[in-house]
Parts: sequence; C-alpha cells; structure tokens
Amino acid sequence: MAEERQPERENGTDQRLREEQDHLVLRTPEQFKALGHPVRHRMVNVFRQRPATLRQLAEALGMSKGTIGYHVRVLREAGLVRLSETRQVRGGTEQYFALVSRSFTVHQEAPVGPEFLINAALGEMLPDEPGRATHTALRHIWLSDAEAHALEARLRAMTAEQLPTDPTRGEPYGLLVSLFRADVPSLPPDDGH
Repeated sequence: MAEERQPERENGTDQRLREEQDHLVLRTPEQFKALGHPVRHRMVNVFRQRPATLRQLAEALGMSKGTIGYHVRVLREAGLVRLSETRQVRGGTEQYFALVSRSFTVHQEAPVGPEFLINAALGEMLPDEPGRATHTALRHIWLSDAEAHALEARLRAMTAEQLPTDPTRGEPYGLLVSLFRADVPSLPPDDGH
C-alpha cells in the first residue's frame, strides 16, 4: 500500500517565499529610488495593464524612446521590471517588458514607511472634476488594541478583494487605505460634566 502523505504545513519561510512570488517585497534603497521618480512610477502603473515595448511606453507617456529606455533600465536594475518576450518585426527585434510580480508591498523594516505610498498617491491624484466620483476624508477615532486589530483585518480583507483592472472598461481610479496611529493629544476628563 502506498504511503499517504499529509500536506505539509507552510513554515514561516515557505509562506514568505510564496508571498514574495505574488507580491514583490520592496526593501532596498535602489527599489525605492527607482519607484520614487515620477516617470518611473507612472511607467509601473502602465505596466500594471500589460507588458509593453519601449515604443508603446513612449507613446503612452508622451516621451522619447531614449528617455523611456533609460527609465526601463533603472527599473530593471532595481529588480522591478523584466524582459518578458521578444518578437521579430520587419527586420528587427521588438522587446516587451513587464513587472516582475503582480503587486508590490513595502517590507516592514524598509527605509521608508507609509509616507512613500501616500506621496505616490498624491502624485497620481488628478484635480476633482464635477460629476466624477471622488472621496477623500481624514477621520480620527479612538480604539482599543483589539478594536484596532479588528479594523485592520477588515481593511486588509477589503483591499485584497478582486477589483476591476481592465483598462478598456473605464477610467483609472486610485484607492489608498491607511489605518495609522495618529499624533492627536487627548483632553483630560472634564471635571465640570
């Protein structure tokens, strides 16, 4: 009789490796420097749609192929973009570049923090237009540790949902979700009430 094997439980290292295949964990200064430039940040957002050639990127971003080539090289050297395929076209070779993973996450010990994502979102924000869906709000709430962890779990689940990513079906919108400890002083109890 053949031995029946039980599925092995993932240890912390295996789980981390699997997560890194789905999400590139940003941790090096080169990665943050590459993503910190507004042109390269925009390029990454274009690559989220599909692999593209230098010509296609230049057309989408309204820049020269030489400039685009330089920025693609910086992204490749930082390990964010890879050559995904080549095609023979009219006596030449066309190269398609793609992101190395579906999404990026910031390592908890990275030299930058949430401000990196907030600044990236600010750089993408277009001015409000009448009739367009937008909502930005800052609220302060007082939570116990248990309540904060429960809200964090709800926000993680919400941002993990599959949302539409087909660029042919509408216009791009950004969603920035942040739960953070705020530096807001608390008043002492009011003796008069």
